[in-house]
Amino acid sequence: MRPLGQMFAVIPAGASSMLMGCPKLLLPLAGATVVDRFLSAFDHSAITNRYVVVSRTDLALQDEVIRLAGTLVVPDGDPPDMRADVSLALDTIQREFAPSDDDAWLLAPADYPALDVSLIDELMHCWHQAEPAILVPRIGARRGHPTLFRWKFAREVARIPVGRGLNWLLREYASDVTELIVDNDSAITVLETAEDYALMQAKWEESLAR
Repeated sequence: MRPLGQMFAVIPAGASSMLMGCPKLLLPLAGATVVDRFLSAFDHSAITNRYVVVSRTDLALQDEVIRLAGTLVVPDGDPPDMRADVSLALDTIQREFAPSDDDAWLLAPADYPALDVSLIDELMHCWHQAEPAILVPRIGARRGHPTLFRWKFAREVARIPVGRGLNWLLREYASDVTELIVDNDSAITVLETAEDYALMQAKWEESLAR
């Protein structure tokens, strides 16, 4: 087993949309904000730092990330897509930490607020035991988040063709991908609509009532 390296959470939130009349990451969820619930899952001993990319015009979300002790990354302009958010965060980490190939980055879009520490624990255990190059959770037939990459794949983000997303890396380096079968549906639970939000609220209320 390799020595444990640094692990950096890369959280693209620069394109956070409006939902229910306000930015969806600032919606209340079981006594906290959505982004608070999300970031708490990554308050993990194996994670060196949490880098959150936020639009320069989204001042309220910037303030919330700072309050939650996330490392704020603000682009000069509005990045056109999630890949640009991720590239900016990775460039920032490279400047600040100069990671080695034994280090890693964890991609986790901020609109997966149901992610919890138990799923992160599962991923970290597999990561350190099996030492995959890329690790992605899978539930049933669907792959989810977060996805773990050895640091060398940070250099490959710039090769992603225009108009293609981060999944290009999983297809281009398919032989390097290890799937971790999980039964935690938080890996595929995304907040996109008002209906998604209502379901999350109901699930949290049920969990707290137990």
